[in-house]
Amino acid sequence: MSTRIVIDHRAGGALRHPEKAHRPDNPIQRKPAWIRVKAPTHPVYRETRDLMRENKLVTVCEEAACPNIGECWSQRHATMMIMGDTCTRACSFCNVRTGQPNPLDADEPNRVADAVAQLGLRHVVITSVDRDDLKDGGAAHFAAVIRAIRAAAPDTTIEVLTPDFLRKPGALEVVAAARPDVFNHNLETVPRLYPTIRPGARYFQSLRLLDEVKRADPSIFTKSGLMVGLGEARTEIMQVMDDLRVADVDFLTLGQYLQPTVKHAAVAEFVTPDAFADYAALARAKGFLLVSATPLTRSSYHADADFAALRAAREAKLATAAA
Repeated sequence: MSTRIVIDHRAGGALRHPEKAHRPDNPIQRKPAWIRVKAPTHPVYRETRDLMRENKLVTVCEEAACPNIGECWSQRHATMMIMGDTCTRACSFCNVRTGQPNPLDADEPNRVADAVAQLGLRHVVITSVDRDDLKDGGAAHFAAVIRAIRAAAPDTTIEVLTPDFLRKPGALEVVAAARPDVFNHNLETVPRLYPTIRPGARYFQSLRLLDEVKRADPSIFTKSGLMVGLGEARTEIMQVMDDLRVADVDFLTLGQYLQPTVKHAAVAEFVTPDAFADYAALARAKGFLLVSATPLTRSSYHADADFAALRAAREAKLATAAA
């Protein structure tokens, strides 16, 4: 396979991942039949795309090259990515552009809220790039977006997928105080692989973040996600599940890692649907309120239906406890 280095034309022809350019190529393997998706052709897909353009919004669906974009956008589901399209981290799995971000756009919360209202979303997921350049990591901006959506679309439930706020004291409290319905932060992989897959992050910081959110406001659902197929062992995944349960995390997602370019981390294994079903059964046995584990599962995939199921699971658990 020939080398493919992605050029970001919106950035004046700059390399999208300059920190990866010197790395040796990892040839992209052919995907198995169970994770192939069709190209988006639905007219509602184009309507959703046009609405994002009109409001000058960034979506993680596009920036992270999500395989589910055709399905989700055809149902008017889009995950908004706030605080720009440039990340200060350089994770080896991620397709989001890296570099020096632009200053925050003070009008972005209103534009996001307007798009949510226009789409008529029952549930929205708001994520962001890492902004290590900001004193609070962007926590106040997250809170402003939550407040704007509450004002423009009061019936919409809100899920945030935040950075780890590493070395940003008080940041998570600012976001939690805005009371999103779901606070999501992905551990992404097992601790052993952090130095190569997520070098700018710290496993126990991410775990502590989820634990502290639940302690700050037990009514907020907490959620985390893992990729598999990076070379992790089954026992390591089981240990991460246990760690998340100790932190009282409600919802776990597991999906197959897919390599964006030849300069990103290689896929070590395409995990079979049967193996995902086994992981799902293990996670449910460990006490998660909800589990989504399939090759194409992503953090915000089917998030609206999952939120309804999550809320129903909590109500059933409380009713059982009261009986």
